[in-house]
Amino acid sequence: MKKIGVLRFLGTNCDRDVWQAVEDVGLKPEWLWYEDQFQVADYSAYVVPGGFSYGDYLRCGALAAKAPVMKSLGEAAAKGYPVLGICNGFQILCETKLLPGALVRNEKRKFVDRWVSLNPQTQTKWNAKARAVIKLPVAHGEGRYYAETEELKALWDQEQVWMTYVENPNGALEDIAGVCNKQKNVCGLMPHPERAMADWMGGADGRVIMESLLG
Repeated sequence: MKKIGVLRFLGTNCDRDVWQAVEDVGLKPEWLWYEDQFQVADYSAYVVPGGFSYGDYLRCGALAAKAPVMKSLGEAAAKGYPVLGICNGFQILCETKLLPGALVRNEKRKFVDRWVSLNPQTQTKWNAKARAVIKLPVAHGEGRYYAETEELKALWDQEQVWMTYVENPNGALEDIAGVCNKQKNVCGLMPHPERAMADWMGGADGRVIMESLLG
């Protein structure tokens, strides 16, 4: 059974949800503690969950980006292993420069908690099966994607815009909800696929992302 590394920081509160989502698609999750490093080859893929690491002090994701575990994650990303950052995890990946751009405070300065529809813009290792509009929940106060004009153009030219909002909930530039690196193995997404794994949760579209790991 494939093992999926799930990173865990002080303050993270969506890690257990990710653990359950990984199990639900028939894979084996394993905790990767923020103070530790790991052997990259021990895992098939990695997830950086959301949930206010370090209480979002200083800047969302900034402190977690300096944790020892991120050195190993950077090695995994460079070797082509699939890496997914969800919400705060997306912020952490941007802070470590594993992904371009930044997530800043929402346009109306208010926390957003709702379901949104997303358009996949490019195929990555994390959405091999997601080719149509999917519906996922968002819950963030600093999820507005930002990049300088030239960088933003490069993202579209290089097919690094992963997902866009059908109706923009936070003022993100170009309606961007998620981006990927040039190699398409590292992805960041503000909406939460792990909170949309079954109909009783409000929808099951998150499964198409998690099930991409099955090959």
